[in-house]
Amino acid sequence: MNLQQILASFAPAADGHTVAIPSTWMQGRTAYGGLSAALGLHAAQQSEEDLPPLRSAQVSFIGPLAGEVTITTKLLRRGRTAAFIQSDIHSEKGLGLRAIYVFMQALESEVDYAHHDAPDIGAPPPDDELRSGPPEFFTYNFEYRESRHPDVEGKPRFTRWMRLRERDGLDPMIELMAMGDALPPAAVALQSRGAPVSSITWFANVLEPKPVTENGWWIVQTDSDMARHGNSSQYNGLWASDGTPVLAGMQSVALFS
Repeated sequence: MNLQQILASFAPAADGHTVAIPSTWMQGRTAYGGLSAALGLHAAQQSEEDLPPLRSAQVSFIGPLAGEVTITTKLLRRGRTAAFIQSDIHSEKGLGLRAIYVFMQALESEVDYAHHDAPDIGAPPPDDELRSGPPEFFTYNFEYRESRHPDVEGKPRFTRWMRLRERDGLDPMIELMAMGDALPPAAVALQSRGAPVSSITWFANVLEPKPVTENGWWIVQTDSDMARHGNSSQYNGLWASDGTPVLAGMQSVALFS
């Protein structure tokens, strides 16, 4: 089931919506974080009329989400330019995600500055070099080249061209939520052996109110700037195919060993 079909399967409930998370969107015992953030955003978008564009998301991954989940929303504040909406997602194991989405109108300003250049990793891969993950893992829903682009500076950083396999009809902001957390945490490059990792929080700032890209391709990057005491602080970014920056984020990741 693709992302658009999952969103279309939202069913009204007494205090929100219910939706089933397919096994093809799992990463271990919980749903892929980008899917969970996208579900919370979709519920927030349905809760209020005439919302301005999404500009920020503050996401906490609290517990595992699997099977049928319930999504509730709460309007925290709506002013003349911005609306703050909280989304909670519960499974049978309790609260799994709490997110605050900030929707904000564009404002006139004398300031126009950007310092978020796209990584230079060449053109998107040709069709005959594309692959996807196994059906039992969330990467089944993406297309990419086999290996992550190596970091020439030897830093814990992953960079890759990626796109959703099926993306027709998706709201661009939903697509950004699904794409922005798609790479493994960069700190796994520092591990001497495979060990579990788990996202704790993700803060994402949307830099373009109407992001567009060619053929669904995005440059996705994650970069660990500190990993110590079982925790990694990471930055991540998303750029359109023409190099336009569309998302900048920061993430906290637990490293188990």
